[in-house]
Amino acid sequence: MLTEHSSARRQWIHESIRRIEADGNRSADTHLFSVPLPQDWGIDLYLKDESTHRTGSLKHRLARSLFLYALVNGDIHEDSTIVEASSGSTAVSEAYFASLLGLKFIAVMAKTTSPEKIALIENYGGTCAFVESPGEVYAKAAELAEATGGHYMDQFTFAERATDWRGNNNIANSIFDQMRLEPHPIPAWIVVGAGTGGTSATIGRYLRYHRHATNLAVVDPENSVFYSSWAGTESPSSQSGSRIEGIGRARLEPSFVPGVIDAMIQVPDRASIAAMQHLKSLTGIAAGPSTGTNLWGVWGIIANMLENGERGSVVTLLCDPGERYTCTYYDDEWLASKGLAPRDEVARIENFLATGTW
Repeated sequence: MLTEHSSARRQWIHESIRRIEADGNRSADTHLFSVPLPQDWGIDLYLKDESTHRTGSLKHRLARSLFLYALVNGDIHEDSTIVEASSGSTAVSEAYFASLLGLKFIAVMAKTTSPEKIALIENYGGTCAFVESPGEVYAKAAELAEATGGHYMDQFTFAERATDWRGNNNIANSIFDQMRLEPHPIPAWIVVGAGTGGTSATIGRYLRYHRHATNLAVVDPENSVFYSSWAGTESPSSQSGSRIEGIGRARLEPSFVPGVIDAMIQVPDRASIAAMQHLKSLTGIAAGPSTGTNLWGVWGIIANMLENGERGSVVTLLCDPGERYTCTYYDDEWLASKGLAPRDEVARIENFLATGTW
């Protein structure tokens, strides 16, 4: 028999889903920018600007999906404390949705997370719990969820299944809809980074389900295990972890689905910074370092297309805005102190765009 308590809880879930869906309905889609390339190349490059989401990053889509997934599974209720292990952007977005539903939120992150992201989490009413090493976030998040009687959202496990990869307003669906009127509407390549693995899993499955010829390339920074695992060259674990905030992991995450990936590219950290800086000088757009990782991979892919005489389009993502990294990746002294100041990498990009030689 349906009790008054269970009826009230069901109503709370219904109202929470309505709020999240209404929030999405009030939002326009993110922009797809054309990035200038030499016209005689016959190759078009597009940058999908995920920084225009309400919480300023690609992770807004993931956080919305994770909350809806947890709600329909009955994992959260009106008294839940939401806990997440996150290097920043996912936590910012989850803090927003927790606030939307009137729930407490705790983000567990390494102490090296940028102060700008920490401030954003706190502005949305969330709190931050810090650990020394990125590898400690998982156990600490699970511990806090148990201590508070809350729910560990666990993006690294559920990112690949929380989003409908067949095309329910996901990012792949959005890309192909926006590409319809372009000279090459079916991209030759889509290039994304590996953080949780959720974005590449969603796009890769979408491409196969809709029988597109588009190839999926995943870029991975130094000291991340995704590339080595995919290539079968090393044990899937790393002690140091990635220095490019938001992507790359020290362990192989459950949400990483290697079977949907056509190519992986390992990107040096200074190359990520160089491509991030070059994007700003080329277009005036300031993006975060993970966008630079994407772009370094893009330049290599376009170089291969040129060498093979291929024409077509390439799409990648602007993951979050550069303003979140003013004190870190956009600070020359900070970059120098971390050994990340790009030396020859910016010149290599500029030479490529001038000569077509990578």
